[in-house]
Amino acid sequence: MHRHRLDAVLVGNAAAALQGAPVTTLDFDFMFRETPGTIRKLKRVAKDLGAVILRPFYPASSLFRLVNDDAGLQLDFMPILHGIRSFESLRSRATPVKFGSVALLVADLQDIVRSKRATNRPRDRAVLGILEATLREKAKTD
Repeated sequence: MHRHRLDAVLVGNAAAALQGAPVTTLDFDFMFRETPGTIRKLKRVAKDLGAVILRPFYPASSLFRLVNDDAGLQLDFMPILHGIRSFESLRSRATPVKFGSVALLVADLQDIVRSKRATNRPRDRAVLGILEATLREKAKTD
């Protein structure tokens, strides 16, 4: 993503785990701004990863899923995230986290909680208590 300058923010349980929440996930979710340019960048990222781009819920959802079954890789990119007003607002509160020489933008834990609350799926409700407890613990140390 960095190489192709794909502007995206890590969200979901992976982002929450990076902030100390004791949660797990099998995929990585990102919010991005959907434009013709970012779609071209997304295609280049997929090519670099040996992945295919699927639109599993189109037209009901604008999700772009990058999958490389051999590597066990699944990256979900979405331009709309329930409970989040815009990509720009999410990005403005995100924190860069270094992975080697590359920084990845990670959504603020409050935004992750807001999104999971708004989505209101059973799997999101199942982790809300854990995420809210993590927020309370972080507030004590800030």
